[in-house]
Amino acid sequence: MKQLHKQASVNQRRDEEIPSNLASTYSPKALKHPRSLPRSINYLFKEQRLLFILVGILIGSTFFILQPTLYRLGPSDPNNPTTSISRSFSTAHDLVSKPTHAKVGRIPVGLGKRRLRIVVTGGAGFVGSHLVDKLLDRGNDVIVIDNFFTGRKDNLVHHFGNPRFELIRHDVVEPILLEVDQIYHLACPASPVHYKYNPVKTIKTNVMGTLNMLGLAKRIGARFLLTSTSEVYGDPLEHPQKETYWGNVNPIGERSCYDEGKRTAETLAMDYHRGADVEVRIARIFNTYGPRMCLDDGRVVSNFVAQAIRRQPLTVYGDGKQTRSFQYVSDLVNGLVALMDGEHVGPFNLGNPGEFTMLELAEVVKETIDSSATIEFRPNTADDPHKRKPDISKAKELLNWEPKVSLREGLPLMVSDFQNRILNEDEGKAIN
Repeated sequence: MKQLHKQASVNQRRDEEIPSNLASTYSPKALKHPRSLPRSINYLFKEQRLLFILVGILIGSTFFILQPTLYRLGPSDPNNPTTSISRSFSTAHDLVSKPTHAKVGRIPVGLGKRRLRIVVTGGAGFVGSHLVDKLLDRGNDVIVIDNFFTGRKDNLVHHFGNPRFELIRHDVVEPILLEVDQIYHLACPASPVHYKYNPVKTIKTNVMGTLNMLGLAKRIGARFLLTSTSEVYGDPLEHPQKETYWGNVNPIGERSCYDEGKRTAETLAMDYHRGADVEVRIARIFNTYGPRMCLDDGRVVSNFVAQAIRRQPLTVYGDGKQTRSFQYVSDLVNGLVALMDGEHVGPFNLGNPGEFTMLELAEVVKETIDSSATIEFRPNTADDPHKRKPDISKAKELLNWEPKVSLREGLPLMVSDFQNRILNEDEGKAIN
């Protein structure tokens, strides 16, 4: 207790020794003294600070002296003098960066066009692969989507290694995310043999696949082209068929998975166009032939050609008086590109109005391949249209398109391709 009392008394004496005025104004920060003029001058001369200030003044003065000269080099705008500095900078930059030439040569066609990024669904198929060839030749980047149900990698192998080409194995029934400018939607089995093989899958491809690709077009703002078919006219009661004809289709027949599937796809496309402002194009494709067709897909031209090469009878279903119109694949591809590049929605008939009966077609094939080939008649298939001929006046007027290749000109090109493939097929069987 005595020690505590002594400590308290010592602290009390210390407090009494500190003046009251100092105790009240005490601050832990050191007091700053006002800087005098001699001290400031001394600060400027230290470490060459004055030299840096003078150099800065010299640079600024030089800019303002030269600025009127640079201003006269650029375009004058007396109404907006505040932009003279920015004009002088841009003019001086242009004078340095743009080389002058005494004579300007001709600019190659397409040099100034923006390269488009395009997706082609079903691009490994017969028509799709020819479309890919066309788009790549135009300098575009092309992405092919295909599940290879009817498509073949062999159709695209010549593009492997091209940096502007990409191939994705994918089924359009499942969604996919891409960033593209245009969508050519061709994915769907198109021959009776293939679309009847799994009819539920066919209609899912037409409906769900089209729905997914239209949804993609909506999200990314891409233009969408649907390849529909002349089958939407069914067994037509109007001849030739115009785009205004609504068709005569059996909704529960063996072909309905394809016919009604394509009709629904057209409905979806137009609803997305009207309701979501998607840019759509609709093409109704008539019978097409050419290289890369499947050898045994059930379509009449490929059947006749393959049978004639193999020395088999040409099978004609029914009485052979049914009519079809046949266009070469290059004509179709040109029509699809013209439709996509144009400003008209459609639908547009894309086909060759030259009309042949099945017997006439068989005679042309015999003349081209084997004049000794025989014809074998078989019962007609269900819901087979009796007449099919497009009215293409709308495509002529609005797309400036019409087919150029006749059947007798195009058929030998297809025959050459089929002969090579059938020969390779036979050699493979012999080795096995």
